[in-house]
Amino acid sequence: ASFTISLHKADNTTVTIKLKPALQASCRIRMKYVIMSELKIKPGDNVTFTFTCSTPEKYFITEIQKNIDCVSGPCPFGDVHLYPPGLPRLNRTYIWDVKASTKAGLELKFSTSWLRQIEPGETCPDSVSYNINSSIDNATVNIGTFCRNGSVSRVKLLGGVVMSLHLPWHLPLATSGFNIASRASIKRLCIIESVLKRESSITLMSPNYPLGFPEDELMTWQFVIPPNLRASVFFHNYSLSNCERKEERVEYYIPGSPSNPEVFKLSDSQPANIAGTFNMSLQGCDQDAQNPGILRLLFQVVVQHPQVDENVTHLVDLSKEKNMTVTIHVEGWPSRTPLMSEPICLICKDPRTCDRALTLTSGAVYRISFLCKDLSQLRITAEKGIACMDIRWCQKKIYSLSVPKAITRLPIRLHKFNWKLLATDMINVEITSPSLKLQQHVPEQRCNTSYSYSIVSATPETELNLGVFCPGGSIEKIQMRNNITISLKPFGKGFINESIPQDLKMSFVPHIKDECIFTVSPNPKAKVYLQTPNSPYGLPPYISISWFIAVPSKQTAHLRFSKDRMGIACETGRAFVNIKEETLGAEEIVRREDELLPQPRNMLHSFWVNVSNCKPVDKTQLALQFWVTLADKQIDLGIILAVVAGAGVLTVIGLTVCCVKKKKKKTQNPMVGVYNDNVNTQMPGRKGSFRKGRQNNESHVYAVIDDAVVYGHLLKESNGSVSPEVDVYRPFDGPIGSMPPSPPPFSFRKDIKRSSNPEEEPLPLMDTDQDTYTFAHQKLGLSEDNGDASKKDKGDTGMPLLENKEQDGLVA
Repeated sequence: ASFTISLHKADNTTVTIKLKPALQASCRIRMKYVIMSELKIKPGDNVTFTFTCSTPEKYFITEIQKNIDCVSGPCPFGDVHLYPPGLPRLNRTYIWDVKASTKAGLELKFSTSWLRQIEPGETCPDSVSYNINSSIDNATVNIGTFCRNGSVSRVKLLGGVVMSLHLPWHLPLATSGFNIASRASIKRLCIIESVLKRESSITLMSPNYPLGFPEDELMTWQFVIPPNLRASVFFHNYSLSNCERKEERVEYYIPGSPSNPEVFKLSDSQPANIAGTFNMSLQGCDQDAQNPGILRLLFQVVVQHPQVDENVTHLVDLSKEKNMTVTIHVEGWPSRTPLMSEPICLICKDPRTCDRALTLTSGAVYRISFLCKDLSQLRITAEKGIACMDIRWCQKKIYSLSVPKAITRLPIRLHKFNWKLLATDMINVEITSPSLKLQQHVPEQRCNTSYSYSIVSATPETELNLGVFCPGGSIEKIQMRNNITISLKPFGKGFINESIPQDLKMSFVPHIKDECIFTVSPNPKAKVYLQTPNSPYGLPPYISISWFIAVPSKQTAHLRFSKDRMGIACETGRAFVNIKEETLGAEEIVRREDELLPQPRNMLHSFWVNVSNCKPVDKTQLALQFWVTLADKQIDLGIILAVVAGAGVLTVIGLTVCCVKKKKKKTQNPMVGVYNDNVNTQMPGRKGSFRKGRQNNESHVYAVIDDAVVYGHLLKESNGSVSPEVDVYRPFDGPIGSMPPSPPPFSFRKDIKRSSNPEEEPLPLMDTDQDTYTFAHQKLGLSEDNGDASKKDKGDTGMPLLENKEQDGLVA
């Protein structure tokens, strides 16, 4: 299609059609027989042209500039029209360059949609934007970039104006949306009027933002607020220039204020809860010529209805606290809270000093109030510092790490309470929980309390995150090196449950060797999970961590690691796992990173577990988890049977002696028995004890066997002859289960070790009585007697005890 553009000379308008910047296109402009890439149409020209492609909007843009002289002639007050008509459908930029005297500023008035200021680089949703520049002599100041549908209704500027309107090619717009209202002297750079009719939030910026406000200039924002609403001002981003004379400041004219103008520094909390229309002015200074710096400001005005409870004050007494700060803030602080169009919660320390974050310091008493419809949006973050530079002054002090009641009584949810524990290199921190103890939060054993503690140790080389802990566990004490940060953080909406009061104590102790030492007293009714710090990332290189596991005297601890190997390879140094019971002569179990971790084991005494890291060859660090369970010590069945059998033997011997003597008196008939000419019938003496190796002596052969018992199935062939070897220890050769038998009790190991010497011979029997003894086994249902009567009890009574069932396969 062809286009015809006709410009009147009196309109003083120029139209330029050109390629988009940095675009090499095959599309061109054809005018008669001339092909060109740019067409400039001047006042008085009448031009007809076409494009060589069907989609010229992809390649070309149009600039329409109109010069208006309000200095030498009358100003064309009224609506500014879009001229000329009939332009091709391309992205268009209309520019109005209005010349005016600095003695008579210009007022631009916008239509009912009004404008909304945006930051540099931000785009408007409908791609329609306005750019306003003030032109004073040869200097140009960018007042700002605006979108449609906002609160800015008028702009007054000193001197001339360069106004730009950017329109997309697909949007047909009939009017410019503004008019030149009047000329008036304003004696300042500009005045921006903003009308806020309902609850809302607007963002505005100083001219030339973010490059810098002009030197020693003054500008004003005028906010029109209905009397039934309240406005609050918040500075979000600002910087100051280097002043030689005067001082950069903000001035407010507030209705009803006894001290207009109210002067504030940019670093001050700005006025809040303002009723009615007010003005805010920004004043620059004379800057240092060598190092001027930058004055800039981005701020927000929030308008909302008065709150019903705005006159309700809350007492926060921090007069007895030391080195503590309490910050009440909107959720998400301190990261930048998005600038919202809805009202937000405000915290006030007096009726006119309100902000989205209010910091209270220790040593004072505060009365605060809230301008907030929903207090659930607010949070409390507090921090307390405890330091020790000389152990002589700190060692005997015990500090209670609990949240003060001045905080817990506020109707605001606690976000976090930090304790910063600072000490010199040779002073360490000890944390205890005397009544509740601590539980380590691990995937297998999660905390279910209303709050938890996060503990981080900051060494000069690295930061060691010990993990998350909560009350109600088995960890009695944690000792750490260097500076510590303990953070209490609630779970969910609740905080302090009356059934679980706070019980965390801290003290400073002398230097320890390891990076951290845990003291654990396992709960007898639960499995205690413990894992290395910095999980799941693992220990930093060359860090050593220890756990002391306290085992009660009447119980046994079962220790088990969650995996078979450490899972690392060392570049320098070696990684170790050491386990040792705290008892005299205890064996130390040591495993390197290239070895299997210790198998599950029972620990009879309190013991240590130490994990020491090397420098791994890759990014994988050492991360281990183990658990401990307690069980009551079991009385060994072998000992019980030995005692019972010993008592039974004494009874049988006594009865046998009586029976034999009575038989001799009543009858001379020989007793039925099996004769063995190698039998030794002497009584055992008191100077010796039976030992193993009973197959080498004859104490196991009965002198007389009662005819009521037949032992034929116990006879063993030897060299073709039958020899009655009764009650000889035989190793178990029956079926074996899937689990190996339990090791013998510790008290039996010494005796077993002694009896392993084959050269030891039993002491001879002493002839103390000529009467023979008959051992009559009358129990039915025993097909085999594996009992061993050779072991003597610790009382050295001279009577044989039954051997440990796990060694001799005893059948009771």
